[in-house]
Amino acid sequence: MKRAAIYARVSTNNGQNPEMQLIDLRAYCEKRGWKVAGEFVDTGVSGAKECRPALDQLLTLCGKRAVDAVVVCRYDRFARSPRQLVNALEEFRALGIDFVSLHEGVDTSTPNGRLVFGIFASIAEFERELIRDRVRSGLAAAKAKGKCLGRPRVSVDPAEIARLRAEGDSWSTVGKKLGLGEGTVRRAAIASASHGSLEITERPPL
Repeated sequence: MKRAAIYARVSTNNGQNPEMQLIDLRAYCEKRGWKVAGEFVDTGVSGAKECRPALDQLLTLCGKRAVDAVVVCRYDRFARSPRQLVNALEEFRALGIDFVSLHEGVDTSTPNGRLVFGIFASIAEFERELIRDRVRSGLAAAKAKGKCLGRPRVSVDPAEIARLRAEGDSWSTVGKKLGLGEGTVRRAAIASASHGSLEITERPPL
């Protein structure tokens, strides 16, 4: 018997009841002869939020291959965007998990469902290409205006780093005292063969 995980979400607690979604999802699984292995419900959670506790639990369960199918009422209950939907479905496909959306009539275990998924994947890839083109155009325009791109460069005194290290300070402590990231301090020490003040690219603290 195929194991199905069902997912429902409502954005607010004011008059919205996920039970209506769950009733339809349970009925669908019963009709297909699937066992409901888990019910996951996010209540009062906007679809735009990155973190949705119940959905995160469902995805963890999928990662363990503890279910064979994920069933939702409609796309927008599950994913924030076509890109997130495609990414999730790609992962499901790699895990051998089917995806069903009742409202759109999509079932990736069928040829028609896989066709619809392919269309979404194409749209998401087109969107990614547009974003990459916009980023490249923006960088080119900034360079044409003489703007300096990339991480900022900072002045580092290797002698001061050596002194603090000699006093027993850790790399992390030296970085904090000098207002630098630990990685920056380490790279400056390595480059200190050329004594004096160095200008190196600052990176986020490790």
